[in-house]
Amino acid sequence: MTKQRTSGRTRAQESTNAIERMYITMRHLFNRGFYKPMGVSGDALRESLLLLRPEIYGTIAEEKTELDGLLYVVDRLPEGIEECRFINLTSDEGYSNSHFKAIIPPKRRRNCYRIDSEQMNIEITRGRSEIYDILTHLTFLFIESHKIAKKVVISDDGSTTRDWIKLEEAVKSGKKLSLQEREIALTHTGNILGRTFSELKQSHTQFATKTKPERFLEIIYWLGKLAIDELVYDQKRTVTFSPVLRERLGHHIHGEIWADNIKSILKKQDMLKRPIHIISANMHSVMNTLFAPNALKSTLPKQHNFQLYETLSNEENEALRNKVKKEALQKGMTFIPDASGTNIDVQIFDITKIDASKLDIKVDPKLISEQQPVIVVMDYAFGEQAYETIDELLKPVKANGEKVYLNIESISIMGKAGILDGKKGDVMIPSAHIFEGTADNYPFKNELSKNDLEACDVDIYEGTMVTVLGTSLQNKDILKFFKDSTWNVIGLEMEGVHYQKAIQSASKIRGSINENVKVRYAYYASDNPLETGSTLASGGLGTTGVKPTYVITRKIIEQILN
Repeated sequence: MTKQRTSGRTRAQESTNAIERMYITMRHLFNRGFYKPMGVSGDALRESLLLLRPEIYGTIAEEKTELDGLLYVVDRLPEGIEECRFINLTSDEGYSNSHFKAIIPPKRRRNCYRIDSEQMNIEITRGRSEIYDILTHLTFLFIESHKIAKKVVISDDGSTTRDWIKLEEAVKSGKKLSLQEREIALTHTGNILGRTFSELKQSHTQFATKTKPERFLEIIYWLGKLAIDELVYDQKRTVTFSPVLRERLGHHIHGEIWADNIKSILKKQDMLKRPIHIISANMHSVMNTLFAPNALKSTLPKQHNFQLYETLSNEENEALRNKVKKEALQKGMTFIPDASGTNIDVQIFDITKIDASKLDIKVDPKLISEQQPVIVVMDYAFGEQAYETIDELLKPVKANGEKVYLNIESISIMGKAGILDGKKGDVMIPSAHIFEGTADNYPFKNELSKNDLEACDVDIYEGTMVTVLGTSLQNKDILKFFKDSTWNVIGLEMEGVHYQKAIQSASKIRGSINENVKVRYAYYASDNPLETGSTLASGGLGTTGVKPTYVITRKIIEQILN
């Protein structure tokens, strides 16, 4: 038993050391300004990732190609990046005012620009966490590409297997393949990747888009092609960091512009001194909770709250969502699309303009008329960006020559997180945040509790949450240690520590906001990284996420308005 415990703990410690090495290496490479991922400079990153073997990257350390992890990564990187030898990470340097068309990955809002056939520029406006995220994904991508190259190159002069030649012919034909041609190409690709024909058919469907039905085959070909060029012709892929990015990072440039814009609108609407409640959430749940029942009562008379929310979450119901948004804009909502580069849109709700009698949640009309609360909803921040944005938002503002302190009554954070003892769709209520890789810990009084949500028919867990450096830097050994140790960790996410650090410094040290500001944290489980088939790479929440999202949202609004 002792031996088992020791080896288990050792594996967790090895993994923790691997994360720390990756973290330090990435900062070093950033300061250096460039590196070659598959060269000597990229050795430490590759070795650490292979030692860590994150759950989200599945079979990264095995010979066969990891398909779920590949889909997860390409959905978060710009289309066509697999074709580029040169990847340049930049700040917001004016490409939006050029002929270059912005490429936005489907699962990560970031502007990317294809400069030419060989170069992709990726704009970094969300801080260091975004750099760690991209570099980790690129390292995975390059490791997988070399697996392909090693399978198909059969001599020093670059001769390749028949399977590779057939895949190249299919991709270079440039046409939509017939069923027969596609299945022949998939058969050859299966031999290259070490995967079954049925696995590849499924992946082909998952990767396909309307404009690129053969996207899967194209990605595999280009990954292999560039890796072959590296192995045979020594044409190394290179990642560079622009001088402007290196100079600007950490200076809150985007966060300051973002916060100043919000405060100028609050000032314009004479809201600076009114009680303000900040909610970090998505751009639909608060709006739908406040306005959907009234906006859709004639269209969907038989649907109530959660049925209504589920209907609105279906992709095909764009017209219904527009109807709710129109009602909201007419009755006190101001929408602020992001123009700062943070990619964080904002909604401001003037609660006095809402007819409280038409809400289907409990509210105190007297509180609304006397206090005149304002709700500011900000879209999700990303990692360390949470500190930058909240830190800037809580600072006092100059109005008419005087320093005005915002009357912040409460700050509520609702987000997605990985759960360690539960399933997708469950709810986690943290009592403290701990920062992975450090001894930093942030206990707080959470206004939300298990009792508040117990009647809502969702499973609820209370305990400590760990803030991780990246979604893809975890494995089962570390997570089991967190779960089974006295830390009593119930889940993992990327922003909690950063939010709380900014809130504590503003309220307890700087005196920018009320010392006793109320805080609420609640997360719904997007995945269980300890369960095979339940990691983020296994797919999204679908409608499973609707109920917990709105259970949390409704309780936050109920507490604010009572």
